[in-house]
Amino acid sequence: MTPAMSRTALFIRHRARPGCRDEVQRIWEKHVKPRVEANPAHQAYFFCHDNTDPDVVRVFQIYPDESSMKEFLSGAWYPEYIREVSQVVVSPPEVLPTTLVWTKPDSLGDRQGPC
Repeated sequence: MTPAMSRTALFIRHRARPGCRDEVQRIWEKHVKPRVEANPAHQAYFFCHDNTDPDVVRVFQIYPDESSMKEFLSGAWYPEYIREVSQVVVSPPEVLPTTLVWTKPDSLGDRQGPC
């Protein structure tokens, strides 16, 4: 497996228009979910409703590397997803790429030693 330190993690936050979080999810299920399910580069993917704000969706993803993340986000389908979801959110999604430094052992198939 790829060492954790070379992986890319991605945090995304959508703020839906008041009362439209379920519509954001419906659009995500239409455009993104089937592509994530078919994408072997997604090592982990979490679509979450924020418990403190009924209008926020949070997404967390893990890729083996930055190029896999960029390839997924540059898919021909992505602009249509953004166009459609833009109708029910108050602003573009907040997208924060990060470098994965550590995961709980075995959570992604790693068995890392102390060094």
